[in-house]
Amino acid sequence: MKPELTIQLMDTHAGGDVSRIVTGGIDQLPGDTVRAQMEYLRDDADGLRRLLLEEPYGVPEMSVDLLVPPTDPRAAAGYIIMEVMGYPIYSGSNTICTATAVLESGIVPKQEGKQNFLLESPAGLVQIEATVQDGVVEAITCEGLPSYIHTYKASIDVPSLGEITYSVAYSGGFYALVDASSLGFDLTLDEERKLSETAHAIVEAIQAERGFSHYTLGDVGPLPFLHFMGPVEHVAEGYYRSRSATYVHPGVICRSTTGTGTSARLALMNYEGNIKPGDKLETVSLRETGFIGEFTAVEEEGEYQVIKNSITGKGYVIARSDVVVNCDDPMVECGSLHHILSSRHSEKFPPQSCGPFGSSFPGAACPLRPVFHLIKPRRFLPFWSKVYLYVK
Repeated sequence: MKPELTIQLMDTHAGGDVSRIVTGGIDQLPGDTVRAQMEYLRDDADGLRRLLLEEPYGVPEMSVDLLVPPTDPRAAAGYIIMEVMGYPIYSGSNTICTATAVLESGIVPKQEGKQNFLLESPAGLVQIEATVQDGVVEAITCEGLPSYIHTYKASIDVPSLGEITYSVAYSGGFYALVDASSLGFDLTLDEERKLSETAHAIVEAIQAERGFSHYTLGDVGPLPFLHFMGPVEHVAEGYYRSRSATYVHPGVICRSTTGTGTSARLALMNYEGNIKPGDKLETVSLRETGFIGEFTAVEEEGEYQVIKNSITGKGYVIARSDVVVNCDDPMVECGSLHHILSSRHSEKFPPQSCGPFGSSFPGAACPLRPVFHLIKPRRFLPFWSKVYLYVK
């Protein structure tokens, strides 16, 4: 009798963007850093991403975050981000969701009030501040990646649209920043399809014309994101608000404004001299959800003004489930997935496989693994000092 192959999930969302947190069912991956493990998934086990983001199991608008043991002893957990465009090294909304899952699953025990811990992303260590009230995770603040303006007000001729003016920011990926009103958009939900079609055409045109290189990372691939910017409203001293929409190529308008999109906006506002350290920008999505970005500092890196920033939002748990992987199903591609499924070891492990974090997740039936001696209060180093530790 064939063993039942299963993966354990905790589905969450932040700002409407669903992040499927893989809490069990995957073997420990090769690689001595989370970045190296991400590269292994990308090159040798992309079936996990495809399974959970394609029909019949998922849709491209979702994201996947695989929890892995941290390779840095200061971190409570590591995580690998998967999206329709591939494997971004960082994402604000995915980090908010992952931090929420880490707290709700007990990997980091909840403490009333504010508490701090570290996660390890493919980009390096991420400092998390969680606010817990009456046992509920009410807010997560995570550090955004150092962000800067690479290109300011370039223009390109786009078929069917004409000449488009855009800027390019790096905030964990390269973003084209486009003024929505110049294209006739108010950034309301009824415009979602047209926004996607417009962004697709612009990104295709930019990708065909040029590439972008990070001042430290070098070539990070073709431009994958576009951020539509609404007018900026000055709400109060040091506090701004703007409607926004983020596009992920190919074809996805995010439900949230995205953390990296908000960081990109902060970088542009700093470049144009419109904000100062300590100022905040609230971005509002087509669905009236939002994140709050805070501009915390700026540093000169060669020709670039690189800003430090943080992103605040709230994650919600919406489901806990076992996903059954049926390799006889013609809609399931097991060739790039089966070799990392823990439940294939049926003769060694029970069907409800543990995954890399032992029994910390509800329903797991295996002993606690040594990784949890790492979960204790510790002194944290600034994220900025670690961001390039794993990405050089």
